[in-house]
Amino acid sequence: MSISTSGGEQRRPSVVSTGKKAPAGGKPAEGEKGAGAKPAGTAAKSGSTGRSGSGAKSGSGARVPAGRSGGGGGKKPQQRRPVTPVRVSQGRSWGSIGLFVAVGVVAAAIIGYGAYAVIQNGKKWEDKAAAIDGIVNFRESDPSAVNPLPGKESHVAGPLTYKINPPVGSSHNIAWQNCMGDVYDAPIANEHAVHSLEHGAVWVTYRSDLPADQVEQLAGKVRGNEFMMMSPVQNLDKPISLQAWGYQLKLDSPTDGRIDDFIEALRQNATMEPQATCSGGITATGTTPRDNVPGDQQQQQPVPPAGG
Repeated sequence: MSISTSGGEQRRPSVVSTGKKAPAGGKPAEGEKGAGAKPAGTAAKSGSTGRSGSGAKSGSGARVPAGRSGGGGGKKPQQRRPVTPVRVSQGRSWGSIGLFVAVGVVAAAIIGYGAYAVIQNGKKWEDKAAAIDGIVNFRESDPSAVNPLPGKESHVAGPLTYKINPPVGSSHNIAWQNCMGDVYDAPIANEHAVHSLEHGAVWVTYRSDLPADQVEQLAGKVRGNEFMMMSPVQNLDKPISLQAWGYQLKLDSPTDGRIDDFIEALRQNATMEPQATCSGGITATGTTPRDNVPGDQQQQQPVPPAGG
């Protein structure tokens, strides 16, 4: 008994082109592995059953184009577009650099000043005085300007004639001029002023034609400071002259920084009587020394000979 089958147009298996040629020998195209499809060669063998192309139907993966994964039939993965790196500006921060430099400069200045102050404080007052430009040290250059006048004692009554003007030492009156920051507006007696130098005072003198504002500038360095006094002097060859015992510095301007240097180095330090005072002295003006004048002459302290 034969069984006939319905005729008709022979159906052909649909073929999906992968765009690649099948490898020789019937090997499956890459990507078809694991999809459950049998190799083409196997399908050919299965054709012996009389159903051509049945092998192609047996596995849906057989229709997956090469290059697609696992027969999932998904969309082709999109390639990520490369991200263009963002360039960050690497410019220098001048503000920070400037601040760093400023702090460094200030720190260096503080350290430098501190070192300078330590060095200066470590100096003897004689060395500080010697460093002042233009200062004259009569103790060394001309001791006769400091020692008692020929044939005179250290304390002498009456007017005296000094070798230099203003005087910086030598014989003097037994009474000293008050030197507690006194600013005298008229000349005072040299004989009293020299005694104040012996006690350690700095005597600031100026020429009578010095402008009033400059006189006031000088007064500002004297007024209220112990072991300081100030007065005009007749026949001064420079506008300003500073005196301590054995030292003198002549200047042209009250703004000269050497004035402060002189005061700092010599006030009290140049004394010949370290325990002597500046208070209780004569406060009157006038170039004639006062000898035992009631009210002016104060109780005197024992005074050693001048120069020692």
